[in-house]
Amino acid sequence: MSGTTANPEGITSPAIDNLLEKVDSKYTLAVFGAARARQINSYRQELKSGDGNITSIGPLVSSSPEDKPLSVALQEVADDKLKFTRE
Repeated sequence: MSGTTANPEGITSPAIDNLLEKVDSKYTLAVFGAARARQINSYRQELKSGDGNITSIGPLVSSSPEDKPLSVALQEVADDKLKFTRE
């Protein structure tokens, strides 16, 4: 078949259905994940600066520097390292 691949790219791991069980809507997941991804990105930038002044919280799951911050954030949600609560 043309146009199909054996290893699809995108949000396949963790599965979107599993992530949606952790929050109340896909919009919440997007905002929650993006906010956490910004924190992870800030942490990585602080590490790169090398001045030892780290104020952000790093990844809560094992990850490599090549992993995108949003992927790491969504993995944290899937592994129940982060919980969403509405105020």
